[in-house]
Amino acid sequence: MHETITLLHTNDLHSHLENWPKIRRYLLHEKHKENNGAVLTFDLGDAMDRVHPLSEATDGQINIALMNKVGYDAVTIGNNEGIGNSHAQLTQLYRHANFTVVLDNIFDEKTGERPSWVQKEKIITTTKGTRIGILACTAPFSATYAMNNWRALPIDQVLPELIKQLRPKVDVLLLLSHLGIDTDRALAKKYPELDIILGSHTHHLLEHGEQVRKTMLCAAGKWGNYVGKVTLTLDEGKITTCKAAVQKTEFLPEVQGDLAEIENYQKRGAELLSKRTVANLPHDFPGSWVGKSPLMEISLKALEQVTNTQAAILNGGLFLGDLHQGKLTREHLHSILPHPMRVVNVRLNGYNLWRLIREMEKNRNHLRNAHVKGNGFRGKVFGEIMYDGIEYDSFTKSVTWHHQIIDPGQDYQIATVDNFIYCPFFPSLEIAGHPHYLGDRFLRDIVGDYFAAKYPV
Repeated sequence: MHETITLLHTNDLHSHLENWPKIRRYLLHEKHKENNGAVLTFDLGDAMDRVHPLSEATDGQINIALMNKVGYDAVTIGNNEGIGNSHAQLTQLYRHANFTVVLDNIFDEKTGERPSWVQKEKIITTTKGTRIGILACTAPFSATYAMNNWRALPIDQVLPELIKQLRPKVDVLLLLSHLGIDTDRALAKKYPELDIILGSHTHHLLEHGEQVRKTMLCAAGKWGNYVGKVTLTLDEGKITTCKAAVQKTEFLPEVQGDLAEIENYQKRGAELLSKRTVANLPHDFPGSWVGKSPLMEISLKALEQVTNTQAAILNGGLFLGDLHQGKLTREHLHSILPHPMRVVNVRLNGYNLWRLIREMEKNRNHLRNAHVKGNGFRGKVFGEIMYDGIEYDSFTKSVTWHHQIIDPGQDYQIATVDNFIYCPFFPSLEIAGHPHYLGDRFLRDIVGDYFAAKYPV
């Protein structure tokens, strides 16, 4: 029996809702097109991103509500869902979803079981009897998942047995991957049983797919700039052709009302956040990405207090605006600190602390005006590196801790943001540091709590 099956896929939308009206119409049109055969829709994670005020205000519930209007057949999670939410928030995120969440490598640390809101696999049977098996994995950032009581397992620890169990039951085996292009290529070589990998996470674009041995890799870039489309033909349950393509969202028709819909998402988010008063500021707290500022100074102190440390390091580019005298709301905090960043307490011995500061000083001039993206950073330029409790002498190359020369063999603890560990500029943090992540709040929440205690409403 001959059959044509279409797989539509989105990924890494990151709450770029300015593209959503066009994407929604395209997906629904393709799903309901006559004589189109079976049409299945998938999302590969990072659909939500707390950089959008409405995602922040609703803990991502708006993203799920919008996805419900499409009726996805299956989705998996990305690190923005998995790490950008607390344990409780992630547990509640999909409670109103009308689609299946498939996820194979995240387990509840306390129970040792898969979360109640996921399935380990899904089999979709078309009207002509073709069975499509679905597995899914997300990037296993073990340390950051652990901070929220999730256990992230390596892919090779879960896939072999799942493939062994599912492959004999299906005609087509599909992996929803929020793992990145390099991992996808490696998996295709290692597991030829996988017919198709729908990929994401590294924001790569494969306009016509990429054949790696027996597996077709597919990917549709980032931010909803593209929608992926895979067309399969089968005879007697066997794949005869597999063609991958992408639809550029920019070229999809715009209709009246799109702009108003997009603006309303932003407006609703800002309104909801502005109703949540945090503190009453006695004066302005201006920020600066090129030097010291009152906002930077108080933020460094906030980090030290919450981590019980005596030193902190931040970069000026984190602050996208100023805070002004009067009522301080969650909307103000979100607008100047939109980054989904966690605070981290890192233990280093004196020698490695000295190395870290030398790395920072070596990169300082470059980073001051450097445009950086990703790893939780949602600003424009990295900006000036600022210390509290640490001093550097550029002439002697010495590092002091509260005006005392550091002891190479003594342990020190510093507070910073997790972006400093993820970014490539300061390798000593990742290689030699012993981090402890604060998983329940973002940087903006910690700064807000500090203002609330200091200047209560």
